[in-house]
Amino acid sequence: MTMPTTPSKLHPNAHNAPLWNLGYFAVVTSLATFWWLAYTHIMPVSHWLVFTLWGFAPGSHLGLSLEFFLYDTAKILLLLVLLIYALAWIRVSLKVELVRDFLAGKRRGLGYFLGAFFGAITPFCSCSSIPLFLGFTTARIPMGITMSFLITSPLINEIAVVLLWSLLGWKFTIIYVLVGMLAGILGGFVMDELKVQRWLQPFILEAMEKEPTQQYVHDSQKKHGFTIQQRHTFAYNETASIFQRVWKWVIIGVGIGAALHGFVPENWFAQNLGAGEWWSVPASVLIGIPLYSNVTGIIPIMESLLTKGLPMGTTLAFCMSAVAASIPEVMMLRQIMTIKLQATFIGYLWIIFTLVGWLFNSVGPHILS
Repeated sequence: MTMPTTPSKLHPNAHNAPLWNLGYFAVVTSLATFWWLAYTHIMPVSHWLVFTLWGFAPGSHLGLSLEFFLYDTAKILLLLVLLIYALAWIRVSLKVELVRDFLAGKRRGLGYFLGAFFGAITPFCSCSSIPLFLGFTTARIPMGITMSFLITSPLINEIAVVLLWSLLGWKFTIIYVLVGMLAGILGGFVMDELKVQRWLQPFILEAMEKEPTQQYVHDSQKKHGFTIQQRHTFAYNETASIFQRVWKWVIIGVGIGAALHGFVPENWFAQNLGAGEWWSVPASVLIGIPLYSNVTGIIPIMESLLTKGLPMGTTLAFCMSAVAASIPEVMMLRQIMTIKLQATFIGYLWIIFTLVGWLFNSVGPHILS
């Protein structure tokens, strides 16, 4: 949505500001309606294109991969545009320093909890969480808190809780939610202690330092606040800059994830990995991380693995690793994180889920009995 930004229009007291604002909100309302219609119809349109228009056989590997690719690519790109624009628009006049200072220092623990809790109530998979992670990062929310969100968001959502409760009972559900929250909170603490913010890509660090007031508002204007057009100008430029850098990696990453989704049977794990041996837990995490699934889709697999006799801890470790990270997510995060930060992130997930698996392999039989 490109709009002219002449000096006269940038001034808060410009005589035509009310007319510009009216036009702006009319365009935003139209685009928001179009966005919602597009977002809510991605799945049926993808299904229709692949299995009706293009004639692929229902249930075929290639058909499932194509459907998954169309659905996830469109979903992530739509979320990327909306969330980055909205968060940048708010950021123009939000006193980020106050939020950052409140959540830092003595309140860091509260910040990690809030980041993990917000992740738990947002219905995003590992890739769909990245737009919000980008927005939080560029808004200079403390890095540990954004990492708490990134870890917890794909692990827990309301639908998953309902499904877990109905299929596996309240004990397993509570354990799963507590483990997911703990992984996010502890991950935030670890990432802050390691000062991983320095390992973000340079353009992200530049965006974090970018001040809207320096770019679009003269010092004499700051006391008047920010006009709608100033907000739009900053948000549009930030969205365009980030989108241009990551869109192709979204497509490549989801393409790889679609191939794994369609051609790698997720129940291979139950058939080929031993149950009960100490090495089965770290091995299950290594196998789970490259796979691409959301928490709703992994729950039936959890039930299947448990009914086939796999220990509770091995099942948790495999399913949580498959949900928390994936090859598509790693490829997209590569445009945001340096290799050091990515290795730290993946290494943390491997260690924490391995420890979870070993712990619940020991106590699981007593909990579920």
